[in-house]
Amino acid sequence: MPVVDDPTIPSLKSLGNDLLVTTRRQRWLACLRPFAGLAAFAIAANVGLWWLTPIIVFFIFVAVVTVTHDVVHGALGLTPRQSEWALFIFGAILLESGHAYRTSHLQHHRVFPGPDDPEGEPARMSLWKAMLYGPVFLPRLWWWAYTRQRGRPDQRRWLLIEAAWAVAMPLGGIILWQWTPAVILFVVLAIVGSWVYPLLTVHLPHHNYGDHSLTQTSSLRGCVIPALFLELTYHLEHHLYPSVPSHHLPELSRRLDPYLRDAGVQPRRVL
Repeated sequence: MPVVDDPTIPSLKSLGNDLLVTTRRQRWLACLRPFAGLAAFAIAANVGLWWLTPIIVFFIFVAVVTVTHDVVHGALGLTPRQSEWALFIFGAILLESGHAYRTSHLQHHRVFPGPDDPEGEPARMSLWKAMLYGPVFLPRLWWWAYTRQRGRPDQRRWLLIEAAWAVAMPLGGIILWQWTPAVILFVVLAIVGSWVYPLLTVHLPHHNYGDHSLTQTSSLRGCVIPALFLELTYHLEHHLYPSVPSHHLPELSRRLDPYLRDAGVQPRRVL
């Protein structure tokens, strides 16, 4: 259901429950994209196209963030057990903790812009501070999630395994350096790439937020950039209807447009 404080914002039912449907093809496509990216990275490294690897890692980031985001919100139709493994596997690709992300992101949806929202903290920072916050952002979210899971040993176990993996991968990359620099290169790109999270996923969508559900975040519309980011730029639509999977956000935006216009909300237009 949408998180709303205005009765003029329609219910998801009135917009169409078909927006919640994820077909088997859509589920498999979402889950396979990150591994297709890894295969492309391996091929590029093997043939010496090193200049191409940062571009490939960018697309891996987009694929991983999108599918993990949908798993966190239960939008892909996975079972609870499948969701636990999906959070671990997709997070492990980028040396991140999928379980920490689920804990912090659901809290972000519950309380933003209120207190006790570590994920939303960069929204209250200046542009430069949000940029400099990158290296400590994920470690702080991990520690916050770990403290929140007191009394849940299964969740703490996942968190510890994910932290151990994030440490083991750089060590493995160093050990394998004499045979191939590809592993440590991927590790470095993944770590440095994660530093933009506070800026791109929190500060820019949420800065100058208001006290109404329609003004707490923004939405970017267009043909190229939203597709490039696998529809994650529809941030306002996602905050209003978090159970709608990413592949239906463009259609959700079209159905929601008349209501946004009546409310005086103007999504930003990009390429």
